[in-house]
This record gives sequence, C-alpha cells and structure tokens, in this order.
Amino acid sequence: MADAGPLVPLTVAVPLATAAVLTATARWIPRRAHDLAALGAATAVTVLAVVLVLDTRDAPVVYWFGGWRPVHGTVLGIAFVVEPFGAALAALAGLLTVAALVLSWRHADEVGHLYHALVLALLAGMAGFALSADLFNIFVWLELMSVAAYALCGYQVRRAGVVQGAVNFAVLNTIGSLTLLLGIALVYGRTGALNLAQIGESLRGAPPGGPAVVGFTFITAGLLVKAGAVPFHFWMADAYTVVPAPVGALFAGIMSDLGYHAFVRIYWDGFAEAFAGHREAVRDGLLGVAVATIAVGAVMALLEADLKRQLAFATVAHGGVVLAGIALLTPRGLGGATLFVITDGLLKAALFLLLGSLVQWLRGSDELLLHGRGRRRGAVLPGLVLLACALGFALLPPFGPFLSTALVGDAGGGDRLTVVVVAGAAATGAVFLRSAARVFLGWGPRTDPVLTREPAMPEEGEPAPEPGDAWRRPAHRLVVLTPPLVLVLVAYGLSFVPGIADWFTQVAQSVQRPRPNAAHVLSGRTPAPPPAPAPYAPGGAAWLGGATATVGAVLLAATSMWWQRVWAPLRRALLVPARVVKAVHDGSMGDYALWFVTGLAALGAGWGLTLR
Repeated sequence: MADAGPLVPLTVAVPLATAAVLTATARWIPRRAHDLAALGAATAVTVLAVVLVLDTRDAPVVYWFGGWRPVHGTVLGIAFVVEPFGAALAALAGLLTVAALVLSWRHADEVGHLYHALVLALLAGMAGFALSADLFNIFVWLELMSVAAYALCGYQVRRAGVVQGAVNFAVLNTIGSLTLLLGIALVYGRTGALNLAQIGESLRGAPPGGPAVVGFTFITAGLLVKAGAVPFHFWMADAYTVVPAPVGALFAGIMSDLGYHAFVRIYWDGFAEAFAGHREAVRDGLLGVAVATIAVGAVMALLEADLKRQLAFATVAHGGVVLAGIALLTPRGLGGATLFVITDGLLKAALFLLLGSLVQWLRGSDELLLHGRGRRRGAVLPGLVLLACALGFALLPPFGPFLSTALVGDAGGGDRLTVVVVAGAAATGAVFLRSAARVFLGWGPRTDPVLTREPAMPEEGEPAPEPGDAWRRPAHRLVVLTPPLVLVLVAYGLSFVPGIADWFTQVAQSVQRPRPNAAHVLSGRTPAPPPAPAPYAPGGAAWLGGATATVGAVLLAATSMWWQRVWAPLRRALLVPARVVKAVHDGSMGDYALWFVTGLAALGAGWGLTLR
C-alpha cells in the first residue's frame, strides 16, 4: 500500500476548509448545497480515516506539520502520530457525522448554514484530538471540539431550558479544560517538553517528582470531565436533554469516549515508564473511578423517565466499562475497551437518532408520558431498533459489545470486575427494555413515584414537531430510520469479523510499548510489530456473563416496571435511597463544582501518596 502520510492533515483540513467555505458563501448558494457539501466532507474524513487504519497496521505514521522534525531528540514542531486505534476513532467520528447530517436534512426550516459549519468544526476537533501526539495540541483540538459542542448544544437558544443545559455543559467543561491546561503547564515546567514521546524520555530513569505527579493528576481529572466519569459527570444529563438528536448522536457515540482515548495516549507515551514502579496505584485509582462510574450511571439511568436522560446516564455507565478496560493496563483490557467504544458507540448513536425521531412523532420524550403512544401504524421498525439497542447494551451473546466486554472481563483476571460489568450492562439494558415496553406495548402503570418526570411537552432541544401524518409516509420513515438501523447492523456485525479480537489486542500491544514508539517519533526508527497474540475466543465465563446480563436485564425491566406491587413498607423503603441519589443530581451548579473539587482532591490524595 502507498504511503498514506500526506493524507493525515486532510482529516482535519477538509472539514475545517469546508466549514469556512460554507460560512463565507451562505448567502449565495442554496440550502441543499450546504447539505451536500457537509455530507461530502464528513464522508471524505471517514474514508481518509479508514485508509489510515489500513496503512498503520504494521507501524504508526508520524506526520510533522511544516516538516519540523526533531533534531537530536528535541522536538520543536507539532506531530500527528496515527496508529490504528486513533484512526479507527476518527473513522467512527466521521461515520456518525454522516449519519447525523443525513438525519438533519429533514429539519430544513430549523437548520441553517451555521449548523453545518459547527458540525464540521466538531468533526475536525474530534479527529485532531484522536490523532495528536502533543500535549498542548491535544488541548487546542479539545477546545475546538468543546466550543463547537457548546454552540450546538444551545442551538435552539430561544428556549430557556436549552440555555440552562448548555450553560451547565459549558461551565463544567471549561473547569475541566482549565484543570487540564494547568496540568500541562506543570508537566512542561518539569520536562521542558510538550511532545508526548519527549515527555516520556525526559521522565524515564528518575523519580517523576511532585510537579509531574500533580500535573498527571490534573490532566487525568480534566480528561475525566470530558469523558463524564463519576464524580465529574454532572454536565452530561443536562446537555444530552437539550441537544438536538443528530448532535446528541455525536456526543454519546464518540465525543465523550475520546477523553478516555486521550488518557491512554498520554499515559502510555508520556508517563508509563515513569510510573512503572507504581502500576498498581495507577490501576487501583482508575478502577475505583470505573466501578463508581458504572454503578452511579446504571442506577441513575434506572431512576429517569426521560429517554434522553436515560441515555445520558447509560453513557456514563458504559464509559466506566471503557475506563475499567484501560485501567487494567494490559493489551487485552485496552483492546477490549477500544472495541467496546466502537460497538457501543454505534448503538448509542443509533439510539439517540431514534429518540429524536420519536420526539417528533410521539410529541414527547418521557416514557410515562408516552405510555402506549407507540401502538400505532408504522411503529414496528422503530420498536425493533429500540429493542436491538437495549439487548446490545445488555450484552446479548454473541452480538455487539459482548465480545469487547468478554475481553475486558478476561483481562481482569477475577470475578469481581466481571460482576460489576455484568450488573451495569443488565441495568442499562433494562432501562430501554422498560421504555420499549411502556411506549410501544403500553405495559406497566402510567405513573411511578421513583422516576424523575419531565414536563409534558416535546423535548426543548428538538425542532417543532412534524405533522401527525408525516410518519405514515414510507419515504419519511425511510429517511429517519435508515441511519439508526444501519448503525445497529454494523454494531451487531462487528463481532463476527474474523480475528477482530486478536487484531485489537495486537494493536493494544503496540500502543503499550513507550520506548519503541518514542524512538519512532523522535528518531524515525520504525518499531518491529509486536508478536501476534494467541487466538482469542470467549470462554464459558464470558458466555455465562453475557447470558446473565441479558436475562437480568429482562427481569430488572419487569421489576422496575411493576415494583409498586410489592409490600408497602418495602416500597416506601426503596424510595428513600432513590431520592437521596437523585438529590445529588439536582441541577445546582454549585453542587456540581463541589463534587468536581471532591473528586479531584480524592484522586490527587491517592496518587500524591503513592506515585512519588
């Protein structure tokens, strides 16, 4: 295959240039030209990223902007280091952007040229964030991604609820960005470097020291805010509730999980060898955050009635699974985590796109409000898509995320992590099984005191509802259901690609080799590919875990739907912890900031005492 290095900058240049052209020519070209140009740019990014995945199978591609290569190991320029994981996430971002833009076509009166420019800027930010190998450049791409996301979250700015959700999103993420920037400054002060490979070389062979440890802690906390890990997750439900569905598909499907990917690159390229003697401390700290993230996200999803808020907290819980795989610091764990990001991201994006259509069709997003409204003509296919997403979240063997969680569970080497992952999967799958049963079958009561109710009105972040007969037109249903259906089919089918688990494990091995990777970046010495791992097939424990999660999701969905039939004193007792957990997520910015400080202090105290 020809060298794909010259294609690397096009992954960010194409969407940025297209966004600039669309903004400059908005008055002179028709609306459909904007649609086609944006769709073409997103498709081009997807194709370019797939080419880069194929071209980096044997070794990463290092692209130095302006030809500013290192001199005697000293870096002055800015580089993209493209390895298969980063390129695959850029491809996922491009694919989800294509799906989002296709669904946006039907909002002709609500979507203007600025929308297309912002979506393309978001795509460029995500691609640059996934490929960058320079700490400050990572921050720059993160800020481009964040600013575009803030604007898109508040796109329906005339609605008060949208403004509140967007402000909460922007404030908390800005706090995370400033924390990340402070960490970068401390690391730069300690090493005099911003390139991750040079940072790794500077820290190798000597105790990292206080500034490096504190800087690493701040960087981790800043990225965990972007990823929505507990206790840095409070912005997600507020933002997901008001964001337009096509943009929400990008938020849930890829944007949040990119924070975890950035941590992987920063840790392994910059800090892995400096903390080699303290791997258990790094692992235990991250696993603690991962378990809390799975538990809180799953419980809060069960306590919500609004479909978008349910998906927001499910995204939190699933991010905990990704972090757990990363925290194990093994190739199989990292490979499983990255495969989970892709398969689970496709399902979450599909579900968000479907929810946007349901809001338009059924005039609401609250499962109690929508009780039985889906029992009408044309409801079979959307009901099946919702069911497929729910079963995918519940790890239905052998489809979708099942294979990736099997890798994570086997990498954990014990039963406790597997139990947590299975329980979280059962809970998040149960949430959407319950919603599907209520909305499309009319099962269960119309009221539930344990669920947080939303106003009896369509979602504020979506365009005005379409005429009631629009859904009955086959052409309309084809447009709105094709993107989520395609994403679900791709997510379900990835597990059947021959050798996919082995390939992800082998790529993870190459990522977790800081010295050869640093030599490649700083001196141009191409590393030898890692040895092929032993062929992997899920064992009996993995199949049992998947089956348990699926059956548990069905039972938990039924229980959460009809729990009010239990003994009255027990029913009252269940309400108390539910109210306590929900009170923490009360929408108060001051409380959210306090939880951020608490999480940062806990992480800093733990690592400050163990990593020095």
